[in-house]
Amino acid sequence: MTGPTMTVLAVALQFKAPWRLWWLLLVPVIGLVYLALARRISPRRRTRSRLDRVIPRDAAWKRHAAVIAALASLASLVLAYAIPMDFTDVPRDRATIVIAIDVSKSMIATDVAPSRIDAEKVAAKLFLTELPSRFNVALVSFAGTGQIRVPPTSDREAVSQAIDALQVEPSTAIGEGVYTSLQAVAEAPTDPKNPNSRAPAAIVLLSDGSTNTGRSSLSAAEQAKKEGVPVYTIAYGTPWGFVVENGQRLPVPVDHAELHALAAASGGKAYAAATASELTAVYRTIASSVGVQRVYIEVTQRYAGIALVLGIVAALGVISLGARWP
Repeated sequence: MTGPTMTVLAVALQFKAPWRLWWLLLVPVIGLVYLALARRISPRRRTRSRLDRVIPRDAAWKRHAAVIAALASLASLVLAYAIPMDFTDVPRDRATIVIAIDVSKSMIATDVAPSRIDAEKVAAKLFLTELPSRFNVALVSFAGTGQIRVPPTSDREAVSQAIDALQVEPSTAIGEGVYTSLQAVAEAPTDPKNPNSRAPAAIVLLSDGSTNTGRSSLSAAEQAKKEGVPVYTIAYGTPWGFVVENGQRLPVPVDHAELHALAAASGGKAYAAATASELTAVYRTIASSVGVQRVYIEVTQRYAGIALVLGIVAALGVISLGARWP
């Protein structure tokens, strides 16, 4: 946000009334006056009286600390007076979250106990509890194709039951999983108060492999970017995972590169998890991220509060200087 009525003090901090910042010049002026007076009444230039010998002078650090706190409080008040604006995280009122889960056969690998798919089901259901209750959640599974298991809904129990019912299938089509997730986003119910506006949406996609069928994940990411739906990817599993098929041991390492590229191209973020506990932690991180939005708002009260605290510190310092405790 820029314009003639705004001045940048830091990367994000700006002011609606920047001309009021001239009052900050009072801070160094008052500081210089204090230093000048302190030199004039320096203890080295004063003659100690009998009373001074009985009652010791106050420590100099107390005077300095009180003045510094008072000046800092004044500076914070001036910033508040200039009406500061800054980015702040606030809870989202509404959102649609699509949980997209890879159910390809590689998910039966047991490098994550008891298996990738079983540990994923537990973590995904915990993820549901981390999301704000006002959010709509959809469940999409993908293997050779994508399928909407549960359209966007606030019924967490329905989504949880659908997660439990997931079964593995052949092939991996990550791109199809993203396209299907975008279809699920389009099915989200509108806000009765604002029927013409769509709630923000995000896709949380977990996979352990690389695309071997269907449309490319990169083209799907570009479409998600175009529609303003970021994809948060979770590369799940270890490099040593394997499955046994027809008596043969087949390695199923995680393809971090494809999932990272998918997240980056869509405007999302890539994560990785090699254990069930790591997966739970990643889901928790994503939940806290999608549950809030960064908005540019007035933060006058922030600086007014800082000024109040510093003012109290300065007042306590003055009291300690003036009081004589037994």
